Amino acid sequence: MNRASIDPELAALRGKLVERAAADQRVRAELDPFAPTPEQWDNVHRVDADNVRWFAPIVAVYGWPGRRAVGVDGAHAAWVLAQHAPAPYRACWLPKLRAAVANRDAAPRDLAYLSDQVAIDHRRPQRYGTQRVRIGTEAEHLYPLRRPAEVNLARADIGLDPLSDTAIDTAYLSYNEIAAKIRRNSR
Repeated sequence: MNRASIDPELAALRGKLVERAAADQRVRAELDPFAPTPEQWDNVHRVDADNVRWFAPIVAVYGWPGRRAVGVDGAHAAWVLAQHAPAPYRACWLPKLRAAVANRDAAPRDLAYLSDQVAIDHRRPQRYGTQRVRIGTEAEHLYPLRRPAEVNLARADIGLDPLSDTAIDTAYLSYNEIAAKIRRNSR
């Protein structure tokens, strides 16, 4: 695609996407890793809500902002905003990102993370093993995996590093197991 065919209005979004993704990452970096305060979480939620209000109409009007329109960093920034949006938005945007990846207009790695997050939102096993959960003070463990024996093949197909055998072996087996552990931990 030549530069003349890029929608200048959409191309102008690149800077705003990158700026908003940086704000997203900044408030998350400010979270206390052991005991985030309610104020810290309020800041995260405020940034996320503002980003969704801004981003949702863009996706509705233009579709997924891909590499050709907003550059590699702009397309990745779009994924950051989507990844931290509420579950209904993520589910709605997943097919749009999937189509952009099929058209080589977005990164397969971004699709892996968003598809795993949407799977978790629906209490389904994840394919790529990108999502982990920490319950209480215990170490993080992977959310349930769809095919544990094949997870590293799926990751290799899109350029993600392999998971360790330990990470795969200690992944939660079900959402019921996670719920039971949360109940035990909250006593």
